[in-house]
Amino acid sequence: MLIERPAQPAPSLRQMLADFGPIYAANGLIGFIFAATGPLAILMSVGSEGGLSQAQIASWVFGCFGVNGLLSILASWYYRMPLTFFWTIPGAVLVGSALSHLSFAQVVGAYFACGLLMLVLGLSGWVRRLMQALPMPIVMGMVAGVFMRFGVDLIHALRDDLALAGPMVLTFVLMSVLPLGRRFPPLFAAILVGVVLIVAQGSFDASGMRGATIAQPVFQAPEFAWQAMFELVVPLAITVLIVQNGQGFAVLDAVGHKAPINMATTGCGVWSLLTASVGSVSTCLAGPTNAMIASGGDKSRHYTGAILVGLLAMGFGLFSPLFTKLMLSSPKAFIATVAGLAMFRVLQTAFTISFRDRFTLGALVAFLVTVANVPIWNIGAPFWGLVFGYLISRLLERPDFAATQASRTAD
Repeated sequence: MLIERPAQPAPSLRQMLADFGPIYAANGLIGFIFAATGPLAILMSVGSEGGLSQAQIASWVFGCFGVNGLLSILASWYYRMPLTFFWTIPGAVLVGSALSHLSFAQVVGAYFACGLLMLVLGLSGWVRRLMQALPMPIVMGMVAGVFMRFGVDLIHALRDDLALAGPMVLTFVLMSVLPLGRRFPPLFAAILVGVVLIVAQGSFDASGMRGATIAQPVFQAPEFAWQAMFELVVPLAITVLIVQNGQGFAVLDAVGHKAPINMATTGCGVWSLLTASVGSVSTCLAGPTNAMIASGGDKSRHYTGAILVGLLAMGFGLFSPLFTKLMLSSPKAFIATVAGLAMFRVLQTAFTISFRDRFTLGALVAFLVTVANVPIWNIGAPFWGLVFGYLISRLLERPDFAATQASRTAD
């Protein structure tokens, strides 16, 4: 069968409780805090700028956390390894750009199509070929172009509200330098400083806190438009399978976990169909969160930390309207600063991978086309960034393709 079988039977409840311990609880909590801070701020920024209502954004959060939390629990339990699933961050940013000229129903239609595509790739085993077909530097060049605006927005936040953004950035830098930052996430420290300043300044808009606090998913009927299909489906699938899942497989492999690639792809496909029904962007294997879960302790017990993350995510999703209101009632500079700090290292990594070795010209073209944000035939720039970047590399960087193929053959 193409779907991988677990190396050993799934653990019983008694076995899970025996395997659980303080170090796995701490690693799981840190991983969840990461997912529920910076990435959530990015989602809020994208949803707000895309013109979505508060109810639609809360439903999006419910799908990203509550629905994906269930997949995290099931996969981690069945395979006895940390397999935490959340949502594709670059895919969410792609959607934010698309919402300027596509309806939300058309975007949701692209979610469904992307889920079906990933399901086919996972069940057929073709996903490995896809992951090898597109050079990673070109993909990351596109990703760097997509993420660029978060860095720019961080600078604008410092310009527009230095009293709030300045101390947050300073805290992030100091915690990144001090040894304490290894145990206490710098981004979380920056958020705490921001919350204290918001309270002290009285800049929190309490009027936005009215209404329900328990999840009330908004079921969005999809509209299948060709423009949305061309613009979003392939780039979304690439961000999931190559950018996000590729990173997740790498971090797990580094600590000795042989992740089930076909199962993860199939799971992303099925769960993307489920989350699409409530307006959430496609599901992916979470690289940073899984890395934090597997950062210490006995490898055979890492799965318990992932199950804890899944449980916390389901609880977070249950109260998604409350957390959505808290974020949207905060000053815009707060969200921009948190999102910018969360993307800081990610943007650095994207540039490093893009311009480190091979395919640098194609990566540059992909980056420039994406940043220029000029649609062609009403299809967004990120798609064309990939297309033109790949074509330029095929024409002008043929030795890089030959060298890559030779290295794969040698392996």
